[in-house]
Amino acid sequence: MRSPSELALGLLRRARDDGYVVDRLAQDPAAPDWVIGFHAQQAVEKAIKAVLANAKVVFPRTHNIAMLLALLQQNGIQAPDQDVFLERLTPFGVAARYDRELDQSFSLNRERTRLEILALLDWAEAMLSNAKNGSAGSP
Repeated sequence: MRSPSELALGLLRRARDDGYVVDRLAQDPAAPDWVIGFHAQQAVEKAIKAVLANAKVVFPRTHNIAMLLALLQQNGIQAPDQDVFLERLTPFGVAARYDRELDQSFSLNRERTRLEILALLDWAEAMLSNAKNGSAGSP
């Protein structure tokens, strides 16, 4: 069984992989918004879960970013600054992947998404690093 810190590092690596996809595809006009949105949502979900796991907080299997952000708050963990923007990515976790009718309702500012995801990944990495160095709770 993996330790919380091993789980956290694994989740952060996967979040960075999704972030890489967002960074590259956001600059490609041929890439569908829903694909970029899906990987952005996955990066956010995994990064927040990495921070929660590192703090030994049990979290549910969910794609709901608002719920994960609430868990941060409930456990005294400083949420990333862009939490309202991040919550908007939740529908890309499931609905936008399967329902083509929803494509119109999920508009995506690619550059903002790219920058927000990169900032979020830096936040998660800082949170894990701070916890490792004994100053958990703030980046």
